[in-house]
Amino acid sequence: MRKQRVVKIGIVAGEPSGDFIGAGLIDAIKARCPDAMITGICGPRMAAVGAVSMFPMESISVMGLDDLATRLLRIIRTRQRLAKHFINNPPDVFVGIDVPDFNLGLELKLREQGISTVHYVSPTVWAWRSYRIRKIQRAVSHMLTLFPFEAEYYRKHLVPVTFVGHPIADEIDPKVDVLSLRRSFGVNAKQLVALLPGSRKSELKALGSLFIDVANRLCEQHRDIEFIAPFADDETRIYFNRLLQAREQHLPIRVINGMSRQVIAASDVALLASGTAALEAALLAKPMVVAYKVSWLTGLLVKLFAHVRYFSMPNNLLESPVVPELLQHEATSENLITAVSRFLDDPALRNDVSSRLATIYDSLKQNASERAADLVLDIAG
Repeated sequence: MRKQRVVKIGIVAGEPSGDFIGAGLIDAIKARCPDAMITGICGPRMAAVGAVSMFPMESISVMGLDDLATRLLRIIRTRQRLAKHFINNPPDVFVGIDVPDFNLGLELKLREQGISTVHYVSPTVWAWRSYRIRKIQRAVSHMLTLFPFEAEYYRKHLVPVTFVGHPIADEIDPKVDVLSLRRSFGVNAKQLVALLPGSRKSELKALGSLFIDVANRLCEQHRDIEFIAPFADDETRIYFNRLLQAREQHLPIRVINGMSRQVIAASDVALLASGTAALEAALLAKPMVVAYKVSWLTGLLVKLFAHVRYFSMPNNLLESPVVPELLQHEATSENLITAVSRFLDDPALRNDVSSRLATIYDSLKQNASERAADLVLDIAG
């Protein structure tokens, strides 16, 4: 009997969201090809399902332009070593998960050597720095997108592409018992607001005190109200607690570990930083107010190179926007209080927005990991 060929896959993820997506992909690949050899850069989730990491994922993680400046040389050296390894030991296919500034350069080198490359999670080339499409055309054999409008963009620019859906949509059940959730959190107030000022310390520095001030003033306007602030790690939770303690006053804000999706689902409205939390709120059909502040340099670059009107993903996925967005100087206590209060004071508005957001779940739940695995293995041969 002829021995079946072992599929070799190179892979790189550079942050927790990519580790989550990569773990789902690897799990689906292993279900089809248990002996598949998957090596590169991965996080703990990917390692747990069978990937072998040659470098720590943190070695290529970057949090903004300031962080990039201090870590650039190490990142370049890591990419050079990884490229040399894959060129000398060619995989059947290479999969770059997100981190486009790292992966696209690596994919270009590998594709020039005849190695097929898949990029999973589209860069926001449709939103800003559109000139990157030329590099993508040269570097990527096939693009896998999480959102349908991204696939349309790549087809227009003649890049082979497949919309696979979003793995988070496959995890979320939008049908929840709100009252039971509130009881599990010990919520006694009539109204509940979820506070999610960001998963990174830089975001907390920009939004943490602002969100606390908004909560304080909402308490003055709404007598029967509580707040829950969920955090994914101890560092951000402790930092936010310090901001609370500095107020030297008691506020009905409960700070907890994890469970952000449950907190969002239990709330009447979520006040959050732009990012994954906004998408999760949309998938849970939960009204939200989105705020974001970045450094003046990053803000300037966004102004120069941005090509979209909306910076939160839910508004980009709907025919007309329903999520209030407050960016930079517009993200003030007064503006945020006004936006949140509109939802708290108007149940009909909340229901209307919730109904419109509910359509996003149906469009993104596509068994993403299974679809991506099928395509990766098809390209691998």
